[in-house]
Amino acid sequence: MLRLGGRGVLLALAVAAAAVMAARLTGWWGPRAGVRLFIPEELSRYRGGSGDPGLYLALLGRVYDVSSGRRHYEPGSHYSGFAGRDASRAFVTGDYSEAGLVDDISDLSFSEMLTLQSWLSFYEKNYVCVGRVVGRFYGEDGLPTPALTQAEAVITKGLEANQQELEEKQTFPPCNAEWSSARGSRLWCSQKSGGVSRDWTGVPRKLYKPGAKEPRCVCVRTTGPPSDQMPDSPTHRNRGDLDHPHLAEYTGCPPLAVTCSFPL
Repeated sequence: MLRLGGRGVLLALAVAAAAVMAARLTGWWGPRAGVRLFIPEELSRYRGGSGDPGLYLALLGRVYDVSSGRRHYEPGSHYSGFAGRDASRAFVTGDYSEAGLVDDISDLSFSEMLTLQSWLSFYEKNYVCVGRVVGRFYGEDGLPTPALTQAEAVITKGLEANQQELEEKQTFPPCNAEWSSARGSRLWCSQKSGGVSRDWTGVPRKLYKPGAKEPRCVCVRTTGPPSDQMPDSPTHRNRGDLDHPHLAEYTGCPPLAVTCSFPL
């Protein structure tokens, strides 16, 4: 049976999580028989006030009954502006004004869309979805609009980017760093630097990423094969990832030093 080390387990979990989330998104937003459709004017009646038929809010076009969390959404509460409408944008921006409580998410970044996806997961877990609101994200036939398809694509790309970032962080964990007016700056590596537990320490190097304005300090493994080779490869030079083309040494720091100090 194939055994995965700590890094392999983390990467496998990341891949699995991304696949599960992609499947979940498709399930949330795909066609569903008998789903109730609200028009915005109808949904606006569900504000939780006296005589209102209920307390609903919408997120990415999906309508949730939030009656069990009434104290958060009822009239006069902090999040009352979310009730009776789709205010997807405000979940990310925190703008609770009338101008901010809208469903336009067309200019949100990958990370902001992932925040929105986290909120969607929260509502799916804690509240009952009672239908869909016709408008930006769902048509009169209850099917996703191009805007929702685009949102799903951005979230999926964001999940993939997170997975790639995790993979890179396992290979090149961030350095520890400190600065003081008396001693200057210090960069160093440990077996837990960057929040990545591992069985090697590494040495500080500058990592240059395409498109980045400045390099960042990462810890680089100094023994064994490069990360892109199999452990039993007979051709490696036992230098770990030291020869990676995007890495550079710190001037004035010994090549195999675990700590690099730069006095003022």
